[in-house]
Amino acid sequence: MTGKEYMIAALEEVSRVIMEHEAVLNRLDNAIGDGDHGTNMARASRMMLKLLPELGKTRDDMGAILHQVGMSCISEIGGSAGPLFGTFYLRAGMANRGKTSMEPADWVASFEAGAVGVSQLGMSAEGDKTMLDALFPAGRAMQEALEAGKSFQEILAAGAEAAKDGVEYTKTIQASRGRAAYIGERSIGHQDPGATTIMLMLQAMHKVAEEMKAE
Repeated sequence: MTGKEYMIAALEEVSRVIMEHEAVLNRLDNAIGDGDHGTNMARASRMMLKLLPELGKTRDDMGAILHQVGMSCISEIGGSAGPLFGTFYLRAGMANRGKTSMEPADWVASFEAGAVGVSQLGMSAEGDKTMLDALFPAGRAMQEALEAGKSFQEILAAGAEAAKDGVEYTKTIQASRGRAAYIGERSIGHQDPGATTIMLMLQAMHKVAEEMKAE
């Protein structure tokens, strides 16, 4: 079971990791998009680092924290990434409304709810060369780990590894959604920046879970 302490620490680490990879994400996006994915995500991450201390003091509702993060993503992240990442957090928040702690099953359900929300909003599916190519495989891997009785840390590790594989998969396919779809076959060979962000998020969540276990 994890509570607010883990939630805040994980969101802080996610924000820091994204900021550290701002240039990398921009470079990936420059090849198939507008070139500003890293800038937009880093701006939201800086906002997040300012917001989280207050949330940590005033919120005991896990769903409410995720909801606030989602609303902030929508207001701070530019382009299509804002609504998409915002929806991911909003749907995750809805799945945990009123909860002061979350079991591993709650985290898996949150992740899957967020992925479905992104798919519905973007009218996209796995294989379109989007963040869903990391989200859906990660969700399946996490569910399988949960059903196998794995620990929370192992569940996150499985999700992060599946997301990494999903990122590699995006290099092999042509984009059919988003800005990258406009360049057609030239998008093949490039990895999707949104999927890369999902991979970084899960890696950060796993890192924090391992560190807190060791304390």
